[in-house]
Amino acid sequence: MALVLHTFLPNKNSFKALIAAEYSGVKVDVNKDFEMSVTNKSSEFLKWNPIGKVPVLETPDGPVFESNAIARYVTKLKADNPLFGSSLIENAHIEQWIDFASFEIDAHISRWLYPRLGFSVYLPPAEEFAIAALKRALEALSKHLASNTFLVGDSVTLADIIMTCNLFNGFSRIMTKSFTSEFPHVERYVWTMVNQPNFKKVLGEVKQAESVPPVAKKPAHAQPAKPKTKEEPKKEAPKKVEAPAEEEEAPKPKAKNPLDLLSPSKMVLDEWKRLYSNTKSNFREVAIKGFWDMYDPEGYSLWFCDYKYNDENTVCFVTMNKVSGFLQRMDLARKYAFGKMLLIGSEPPYKIRGLWLFRGPEIPQFVLDECYDMELYEWTKVDISDEAQKERVSQMIEDYEPFEGEALLDAKCFK
Repeated sequence: MALVLHTFLPNKNSFKALIAAEYSGVKVDVNKDFEMSVTNKSSEFLKWNPIGKVPVLETPDGPVFESNAIARYVTKLKADNPLFGSSLIENAHIEQWIDFASFEIDAHISRWLYPRLGFSVYLPPAEEFAIAALKRALEALSKHLASNTFLVGDSVTLADIIMTCNLFNGFSRIMTKSFTSEFPHVERYVWTMVNQPNFKKVLGEVKQAESVPPVAKKPAHAQPAKPKTKEEPKKEAPKKVEAPAEEEEAPKPKAKNPLDLLSPSKMVLDEWKRLYSNTKSNFREVAIKGFWDMYDPEGYSLWFCDYKYNDENTVCFVTMNKVSGFLQRMDLARKYAFGKMLLIGSEPPYKIRGLWLFRGPEIPQFVLDECYDMELYEWTKVDISDEAQKERVSQMIEDYEPFEGEALLDAKCFK
């Protein structure tokens, strides 16, 4: 009897066993007649899994449910399978990362994603907790992957299969680029894994989510019909003046951003951003000259920023994550700002320095109020009458290296 996986597809929990089967040379058929909420509620299926969850693997010796258990079963069908490692300690580490993938990654992705899709109650504080816990787990994972291509050893193991399937669920449905950019080693790991031939056979082409799904609207509940009673003569009720229902109140117009009320500026920010993005050669002669030709000191202001705690920047990728997180949280100012953030130094502690162009004569108050990173930096307004400061602005825009006599490790642009 062949192995038959009873499930719907696509399903990240089912993918675990199917990818393990590809690596192990084991044939697993998928029940093509499976219909979710029908097949898994049948009496036959409930004998296999009393709570009706998928997937279930039908084997010659009886059914197996729970996706990690199914993946382990399929993997063990091949003797001395390298997916389980080559030593006792490697096997222990594989099991360690399987648990981490389940309880620290998958659990928090699910607590963020499924309430938004309407599968459970959406509570903003619970979502905040899930996102914070997921970020903490991804930071730990990224730290491990900074010096490791795979989770354990030098090749794919079952831990990588289960971790990747769980991350695939997040990457493809809710974890946008702006979210995952804080964890570059996790990004590299995911794209490396999903492009392995045995993964690609099962997953196909993987695309990252472009936006976080909106919270599903609650369906209107039908009111139960009232039992009919013997009709009585209608009595005239005194007329009441009904207050308008709150739901029918006209929506209040959204308050304008104070920056939208400023006098028009000769500098069009989007035109500068296009010039910056499209200039591929002669950057100083084209983009930098264009910037100073466009710049309007009455409508915009330039600011240098220096990170206050550079002594703490002893690990390169952690320092880059700080910058990525800052830029992600600055998204609220994208319409009104352009920025460059530089990571400087050939050895720790690394320095973070930046240049920002803001609409208006000061740093917008809503940015100071809503982006907590602002207080982590010293902010100095640029005096463009000072040629040295003006040249510093030009060098920061063009990623000039060496910058102020030091190596430029990385430069990130906010546009």
